[in-house]
Amino acid sequence: MSIIGIRQFEQLFRKAASLDVDKNDLRRLSDFLNGKVHGLLLRGRANAKANGRDVIEPQDLPITRGLQESVHAFQKLDETLEVKPILETLATLPEIGAEYSEAVEQALPEVVGGLVVALAKTFKIMEPSLKNPQTEHWDKAERIFDTLI
Repeated sequence: MSIIGIRQFEQLFRKAASLDVDKNDLRRLSDFLNGKVHGLLLRGRANAKANGRDVIEPQDLPITRGLQESVHAFQKLDETLEVKPILETLATLPEIGAEYSEAVEQALPEVVGGLVVALAKTFKIMEPSLKNPQTEHWDKAERIFDTLI
């Protein structure tokens, strides 16, 4: 299951960073998004527990200033993501050991959109003339995000 469809993936990368991607890249994006969203929720669980709560609230998610700016950039692209595929995908990942609030559920599409925009922009930062990310670009970008998120 994929959080985002191929057509929307292609449009987002084109709008966010003038990059061309195809259906072969969708699997990499899905793996990337699954890992990052799961990681944000795990950290959110720790923050919620530290604040004496069993339910993750939006303020528990470790959204950095840079990711928040990418969320705003996603919003400006006039694209929307559906929450249902995100929740269905999260249900297939390892349990995080906490529930998340409806507000977190409603925020997930924009967080995912922000992650997509941030990833696309990262490719361009790594190689400004890049048109079509290759395996080495994906690997480098994933290592960068693993270091930061």
